[in-house]
Amino acid sequence: MVQEKNGGISTDTGPPPIQQNRPALTWELKIKKKLKPVPPCLGQFRPAVGQCCHQCTPDSLRKKPGQNSFIGFHNLLSIKETQTRYRGWLVRKVCCALLVSGCKVYGSGAGNRLEKVCQSNRLKEALTANHKTPEGGDGPGQLSLLTPFLPLINTCISSGLLRFMCWVTLKMFASAFGSIQVNLSHLSALHKASQEGSPLVYVYVRQNAMDYALIPLVLFCHSLRVPYTVCPLHITSPFLRSVLQRVGVILLPSSAETELEAERDPLHAPLMTSLLRELLHEGQALSVGVSAESGQGGQWLARIRQLIKEGSVSDVCLVPVGISYDCVTKTNTKVGMGSLLQWLWSLLWRKSSGSVRIHLAQPFSLKEMCESGRCRADEWLPLQDLLLPVILNNRGNSVFGKRRMSWLLPSSASDPEEQSHPDRDLSVAVILHLIFSATSCMAVMSTSIVSSLLLHRHREGVRVSILCRDFAWLTDELLFRKRDVGFGGTLVEVVYHSLFLLNPHLIIAATPSSRESSASARKDPLIVPRPSLASTLHLSLQAKTVTHSFILEAVGETCFMVDNAEHLDAPEQTVGFFCFVACAVSAMLCEVVLSGVSSKVRADGAEGEEVKGDMEFDVVLGQSELTEKALQLCHLLPPGVMPPCQSSQSFALDAVDSLVRCGILIMEEIPRDVPICDFWKKEGTLSWTTSDDPYYSDSDCEEQDLRSYKISQPTQCPEMLFFLCSMLAGHLRALCWTTAALELMDTPLAGEGFKHEAEFLSQIHSFLCDMANQKKRHYESCSEEAAHTAVRTLLDLGVLLERRQAGGIFLGVSPLFQPSENRQKLLRFISQYMYN
Repeated sequence: MVQEKNGGISTDTGPPPIQQNRPALTWELKIKKKLKPVPPCLGQFRPAVGQCCHQCTPDSLRKKPGQNSFIGFHNLLSIKETQTRYRGWLVRKVCCALLVSGCKVYGSGAGNRLEKVCQSNRLKEALTANHKTPEGGDGPGQLSLLTPFLPLINTCISSGLLRFMCWVTLKMFASAFGSIQVNLSHLSALHKASQEGSPLVYVYVRQNAMDYALIPLVLFCHSLRVPYTVCPLHITSPFLRSVLQRVGVILLPSSAETELEAERDPLHAPLMTSLLRELLHEGQALSVGVSAESGQGGQWLARIRQLIKEGSVSDVCLVPVGISYDCVTKTNTKVGMGSLLQWLWSLLWRKSSGSVRIHLAQPFSLKEMCESGRCRADEWLPLQDLLLPVILNNRGNSVFGKRRMSWLLPSSASDPEEQSHPDRDLSVAVILHLIFSATSCMAVMSTSIVSSLLLHRHREGVRVSILCRDFAWLTDELLFRKRDVGFGGTLVEVVYHSLFLLNPHLIIAATPSSRESSASARKDPLIVPRPSLASTLHLSLQAKTVTHSFILEAVGETCFMVDNAEHLDAPEQTVGFFCFVACAVSAMLCEVVLSGVSSKVRADGAEGEEVKGDMEFDVVLGQSELTEKALQLCHLLPPGVMPPCQSSQSFALDAVDSLVRCGILIMEEIPRDVPICDFWKKEGTLSWTTSDDPYYSDSDCEEQDLRSYKISQPTQCPEMLFFLCSMLAGHLRALCWTTAALELMDTPLAGEGFKHEAEFLSQIHSFLCDMANQKKRHYESCSEEAAHTAVRTLLDLGVLLERRQAGGIFLGVSPLFQPSENRQKLLRFISQYMYN
């Protein structure tokens, strides 16, 4: 592997290999060769990720790094004496401390920030509107009302304490991970953007508590300004709160346990907006995490956009950050000194395993994105208008538009009097765009690929040799789609590394049928995912990155597919983009079967009557019907999985056309009496028009081209279609079970039967777990995130009603869906997209 020097940082031009300190392999595999040494394979050329959106921010896209930049990786945990100014055996012992002491630190004191925040007109109006203090009241009276928020306003960055905390963090991460790899592709662009004057705002998708420490650590080690980090964890220890607030961590108020509880305080939103204004005026960087399920964290982006609109801040540069883990672990949102010490003690007895991959994307201007008019939200419609006519009235044609997800921005985060409906939708569009960009930057880890194959393709078990074959195929799929992977090495080592990390959630068994086959069984064991709730949820969480990769790139990389059509001639190399279209095909086939057409579809593990043998059917799928099915399914997808810059209609049309180009569907021309190339009208005469006619079209004398499709390669496509349909089955099944739960819950379906949101979500989650335990399968549909997303979708559909009262938010069944007949229609509509 070639080693290069870049600004004192040791970089690798290729991906890091898997750690070799593993036990010897306990089996021999037939596949011993390395992955091919040509693109798109590992170790040679890697896809460029994290570029700006060519539609929303074309001016920022043109600001490419200089010629001296190159694609490389820096392992933060690999610290050598060559990265310091000194040499010798003693330096090798303390090189980590020397590196930390030599990094550039941008200190930031609170100064007179408190006085400026208190003088903010926004805060004064909030105090007056809530009758907290009379208009023109004295300063000491205001300070007494702001006492709970004073530690937040006085958050600062101490240079000495920051160096010490980064040294401690490096030591802790060295015990927890084998490596932390940072992609250096856009570092030069970040250095250039930081020197141009606009503050940098780093945005990432929340996964666990380690996210909040990784981004400041990466920026510190590369001599970039350490950002003020928005941390929604409920820190109970006063000492820990004091330390974190001196290294730039903006915590929740001590009286609030969650972000929602903090946002309900009428002073929190205006005070945080004023604090952001002062931090951006000082030129400080910010780090904000956004949740794709609940939308929490997006209120900070809405506040920044509001400041730019008012002219209080000229502009900021947004930097999406993709963080990928070999093993994602959920952390508690309530942190105390005891839990922290217990976690640190566990690290002392834990061997480092797994790795982290961090991609810093190219920065782009928020002002350009919002004021240029390229990021639009004028076609957004409520989900009720998009789907209810189809569900209840069996109307064939869908309403064109995009689903409005206003719940991604909490209502308390912005004053309704200040922000109109279009302005609020634009803020939500920015949030969705950043969720999409940050998720697209995330590298796909080896454990994600293995988890996806075990959950969606080999649920009943698979031999290791077959798993290696499918692993190589799926890796090529991801690299073809310009999605980076977070591993390197030989195929056997990578697969073994993944199985080693996923071992607690797998069953590895050798079941020979005879004495002669016992040796081969030991060499090629059977891998089966454990049929338990914890194991399935862990594998599902790992596989989420692969699922997003196959959905997100459907339209976003259409230009890449057109330009590289010569690489996409094999069906297996392109069908992976279109799992939602595969669900649409499955839905149409279900309609054909129910209508009585002689067709046979074989699906492994399908419920009901099984049909043995190959798939035998001769069904013609109409273009308009197939597009409608894909369009309707688009509206049911969770937030952040669709490209935010393209309409749902265009998304569905391009996906169907791409299936034809890839060879999955074969286009057939409907027989007609008059050939399509005949320019004669039915009357037998030509119709002439003048060339200056504004409505002239070359196609005026042609009939509309009617298209129909048939599925190609019937003996191979079903397995792939079912694999792709299974990726969305967890989300769709959670929707079905949640709809069915409305009849069995204690909440009355008639009258004023409303329950508190937390209690309602808890009952739905319990029902999903009971359904999974009853069936002994489908545990991926009973996570808390699945329950939350399903309830939010039913709210948008109008199945549930939301009432805001003094005690919080209360949910109940709407009168339209109180009749069981309407709920059954909704259940049939959702379940048609599930192949089994």
